[in-house]
Amino acid sequence: MHHNHSHAGNHNHSRVGNRTDNRTLKSSTKSALFAMTTVFLWSSAFPITKIAAQSFAPNALGLFRCTLAAVILLGIGCKNHLNKPKKPAHILLFLLSGGLGFTLYMLFFNTGMLTLNSAVASLIIATTPVLTAVGASVLYHEKIRPAGWCAIAAAFGGVAILLLSDIAVSGSGTSGSAGSGSGITGNEIAMGSGLLFMIGAAIVFCGYNLLNRKLLSMGYTAVETVTWSMVCGALLLMFFLPQTLPQIGQAAASCLPALAATVYLGAMPSATAYLLWSRAFSLAKKTSDVTNFQFLTPLLSTAMGFAMLGEIPSLSTIAGGLVIIASLVVFSRKGR
Repeated sequence: MHHNHSHAGNHNHSRVGNRTDNRTLKSSTKSALFAMTTVFLWSSAFPITKIAAQSFAPNALGLFRCTLAAVILLGIGCKNHLNKPKKPAHILLFLLSGGLGFTLYMLFFNTGMLTLNSAVASLIIATTPVLTAVGASVLYHEKIRPAGWCAIAAAFGGVAILLLSDIAVSGSGTSGSAGSGSGITGNEIAMGSGLLFMIGAAIVFCGYNLLNRKLLSMGYTAVETVTWSMVCGALLLMFFLPQTLPQIGQAAASCLPALAATVYLGAMPSATAYLLWSRAFSLAKKTSDVTNFQFLTPLLSTAMGFAMLGEIPSLSTIAGGLVIIASLVVFSRKGR
């Protein structure tokens, strides 16, 4: 940071226009770095959730991850003069947004990850922006162009490929190209229910995104919205505290990697990533400069799933994945 400052001093005589150009370049570079780091952290949540699941049930993992994230976000928020909810009625909105985006999302996501590999799971979650756009067109009457509707149909076609190939695999009983690359096991048959849980996670997160729009329009910042939603999501998950505490004790005694994975999930993909993401938006010129990085999530997740867990995506996953990513790119370019 400092050397740039002195560097600017040497060029005091340069035109002011030049200097603002440099500044926007620097802020767009920073924005890209923040966005890329966020997407990297979010991508890592897929394989690392599988490591955490060795010791934690989906509900316990959700509670641990959300509570840690809420504590971190509140701590940072207190330093940065976080505004409290303005009216009691707004607390209900935060409970709803936290209930969708964190409580239900965590329960669905963690359950889905028990039987899915990182590639399939990340592809399903990647459709969230498209689902959100459909929701916004219904609720907020935001226009979607014909090309956008075609892209949406194609994205759902890609998801259908994942679902149908899964039914074919579990139906045939002998095919070797199963989701995880191993022969057919009970897991493969369970993969169908995993897919449904993951689709549920994408849908509730879409609800969170739509509520988020409302809260932002009511004058809350992105960081306030995520902080209070996370706090409410964690409070709702407290219902599972009696089951969670013994699991934390067991993990500490016998499975440190799972405990470390869970701490990482709360601190990094849940807390830090959201702060970096909103920072990326505040520095970017166009929203799409930030959101376009999301297309990398399935690729990064698949690579990390392979590196950490030796997961190999099946051909049908790759086929469905290419259709989904292509349709998301078309949607972001021509959809609205």
